[in-house]
Amino acid sequence: MIMSKELSHSTRNWVFWFHLLITLLAWLGPFLISWYIMISAYGLVIIQFIVFKRCLLNAKHDLDISDDTTFYSHLLESAGYKPDRALIKKVVRNYLYVILALITIVWQVLLDNEALLF
Repeated sequence: MIMSKELSHSTRNWVFWFHLLITLLAWLGPFLISWYIMISAYGLVIIQFIVFKRCLLNAKHDLDISDDTTFYSHLLESAGYKPDRALIKKVVRNYLYVILALITIVWQVLLDNEALLF
């Protein structure tokens, strides 16, 4: 891992916790929530990155997005890791939500598994 100049900073207000919750749901969603809801949610996240070139929630909890900081890199840094911020940003913005959407389709549609919640 590449050493960053300094750790990213974020205010831990209710938006931070909401952001963390929806981030966790993005990862658990393929197993908990119906595929059509998850695909729509992933699509909205991808559209947000295309249109605004950033995550809109980051500013609401004062996450400084300079130096390629993302919510994911901030969480890793808070846990003591010093990740390559540019690599994480590239993966999250270009691949992560497409991969999660594909996992959702494979798990629920192709393998015929029901969502656990709705």
